[in-house]
Formats: sequence, C-alpha cells, structure tokens
Amino acid sequence: MRGILIIFLALLLFGCDNTELPKDVAEAYASLPEDIDYNVHVKKILSDKCFSCHGPDAKKQKADLRLDIASFAYSKVTESGLKAIAPGSLSNSELVKRILSEDADYVMPSPESHLELSAYEKAVLVKWVKQGAEYKKHWAFVPLKSVSVPSVENTDWVKNDIDHFTLDAIERAGLQPAKQADKETLIRRLSFDIRGIAPDVKEVDAFLKDTDPKAYEKLVDRYLASHHYGERMAAYWLDVARFADSHGYLDDKHREMSPWRDWVISAYNRNLPFNDFITWQYAGDLLPNPTKEQILATGFNRNHKQNSEAGIIDEEYRVEYVVDRTNTLGTAVMAMTVGCAKCHDHKYDPISQKDYYSMYAFFNSTFEKGGPNYGDDNVVPGPTLLLTSSKDDAQISQLQEKLRAMEKMETERLRNIEANQLKQEEQGWLENHSNTMMKPTWPFLHLTWVILNGMNLSLSAFG
Repeated sequence: MRGILIIFLALLLFGCDNTELPKDVAEAYASLPEDIDYNVHVKKILSDKCFSCHGPDAKKQKADLRLDIASFAYSKVTESGLKAIAPGSLSNSELVKRILSEDADYVMPSPESHLELSAYEKAVLVKWVKQGAEYKKHWAFVPLKSVSVPSVENTDWVKNDIDHFTLDAIERAGLQPAKQADKETLIRRLSFDIRGIAPDVKEVDAFLKDTDPKAYEKLVDRYLASHHYGERMAAYWLDVARFADSHGYLDDKHREMSPWRDWVISAYNRNLPFNDFITWQYAGDLLPNPTKEQILATGFNRNHKQNSEAGIIDEEYRVEYVVDRTNTLGTAVMAMTVGCAKCHDHKYDPISQKDYYSMYAFFNSTFEKGGPNYGDDNVVPGPTLLLTSSKDDAQISQLQEKLRAMEKMETERLRNIEANQLKQEEQGWLENHSNTMMKPTWPFLHLTWVILNGMNLSLSAFG
C-alpha cells in the first residue's frame, strides 16, 4: 500500500512534467521538507558531488559547465539541446536527467569520479529544480528574516516555538521524541551546557527535592547568573580568537593575555551587546575618549603568534601579523574563510584577491613590529596597558592633580624670574646710557637756540 501511495504521489507531482522518479528517489522525495533551501539542502550536495568537475576551479571544469553560479547553470546549453538547469522544469533540465540515469556513459556523477548521489540527494536536487532552482548568496551574507512556525501533530509535546521546529523534523523522519530524562540526568546536562562543569551533590539534592513546576526554569536562571556561564561561553570565542598565553615561536615565551581573557568572560556575564563586543575588540582604541576597558578589548588583535627570535626580518613578520588579523576577521566575524584569497581569487567563497587586500589594508596601517614587552633596547615593544584598580586610579588622579598644581606654581615662578630679569636688564641699560641722555651736545643746543630765536623774531614782527 505504501509503495502504491508513493507511486501515486510521484505521478501526481511529475506526471505533467514527463519525468518519472525511481522508487527509492520518490520515497526520499516524500520525506523532504516543504521548501528546499539552497544553502541548507542543496549547496552541500553540489559542493561534495558536483563542484569537482563543474565548480569554480577553471582548470578542472568539464564540458564548460559551472554549477556554482546561477547564470552559468541557467544559460548553459548541453549537447542534447537542453539547458543544464531549467528552473521549474524537470524534463528540460539536463542535470535531472543525468542524476536519474542508470546509463554508465550518461549518468552524473560519472563512475570515473568515484562519486555517487544517494536517493535522498537526488530527491533534494530534483525538488530544488522543480521549485525554481533558486540560488542564494553565502549564508553569512543573507539577512535574517522571520519564518513561520511549522505545524506538528503531537502538540502536547510542544512547550515553546523552538519545539515546533524540532518536532517537525522528528515527525518528518517518522520518529517519536524520546521520553524526558530523569532529574539527575537533566541537571547534569544543563550544568555542562551552561557552566561547563558538573553539578555538585548539594545542587543535585536541592533540585531533586524541588517540587515546584518551574524548578527546571529556576535552575536555568541560576546557572545563567553564575560566573561560570561566562567562562563556558568564552571558551568558544577564545578558540576563534586564537588565544594563547605564549608567543608560539621558537622560544615560546610567556605573554600576559589573561586580562583580555577575563574581559571576554566578563562581557558574556554582563550580556554586553554583540555590536559593542565586536567593535571594542577591533577598534576600541579608536572610539572617542576610549575607556580602559575598550582599549583592553583590543587585545583581541594581538592574540596571534609573535616572533622575537634573533635575526628575523621585522617587515616579514609584521606582514604575517597583518595577514593573521585579516584571516581572523573572516573566520570570527564573517563566518567564512578568506585566507585563500591572499594568493588568488577564492575558489569556493565569494572573496576576490582585491577584496582580501582591501580588508588587509585596515590592519596594514600599523608600524609595530609585534615585539614582546620585554627585551633589549633594539626590540620595539608591543603596546602595553597599565591595569590598575579603581583605588589605584583614585590615588593616581590625586597625584596628577598635585602635579598639575606644582607645574602651575613652577610655571608662575619661572614667569616671575623672567619678568624680574627683564626689568633688571632694562634698568642696567638706562644706567649705562644716562650720561648721554641727560647732557645734550653742543650742536643740539645751537639748533635749539636758532629755533627759539626765530620764534622770537616772528613774534616781534607781529608785535
């Protein structure tokens, strides 16, 4: 009866398209989700089974066909006269005919490739083509959007919206949810998931005795409020951020990066907004009037390996550090690899070599040699941040205030000394030239007499 139903379904779906599905493919087709998504369902199949011959690597492409780019796949006309992929039409798509074929000289992937599609993979590709063969950008570049909650049969099992998605997948696979675990198992799982450590005996006993219907919910809240939560969550970020307490090269000396690690833990425990979490780590020192915390966060950029060996070429390793920071930006923030584009356009991710060095330029403005904060005078030390307590900061502020007052007094004292010195110099000049100024010479007296005598004559004439 099941076989008849599957055949009927296949005829209903494909009869008008003149494409008959093999029984195993039809069975797999019947279990597929309603909508096939390129990034979720299709791309991994094409990458694994098709791109080796029909992917982005120009040197390995066969039949001048690319299946990684929609425009190529849609426009390519095959030897049979069909399009490689005709969106919405199975009978006009060469890809569908070849993956369903049993002819060794015609089927794809070819036997020589030692690759083979499963019935499920064939069903996914067939349904994808039938639904329009929509390609999508890399998932990291696709904006988030709301999705409708799927309907399920066992509604009593559902306690929240996430359960709808979980149960939907379970029911489509023809399975049933497992029974709820006992309380000892639940608290152990929860403690490891949220805190990364096992619960102690007292915690287990308290949970077993708690008969409140919201006992589990209260336990979740308590574990989320624990400082161990930040430690658990930070572990993932520390891996992505290549955190280490040593430099990583030949001598592999110790470096003190634990303050940055502690900041990451604190950020998770405080639920710091993600945009701040990223911005501070990449450019905290460039913010207006940055705080000590924002500057400390930029330690993220110096988690890479650092070489202080004698004889190294400074510029070589400075470039290595810039490359590391660029690659880490791709992995940690863009959720993709970019390192391949250091040497050529990326084959499997949408990153060109020009794109790569545009990102590289953001980090290439630094002239630091990446040296450690110790060594002889010939080694340029890396940036160092003085980490003080709030009490220390208050004392430093008081001392700075006293220094400013002393500097003001010293400036005033020097200004007075300068003014007195200038006054003394002026007084000495006057004393040295007083005889010349107070005793007019004979020509000056003669000229004065002539002028006065002339004036008297004038007055006499008018008299």
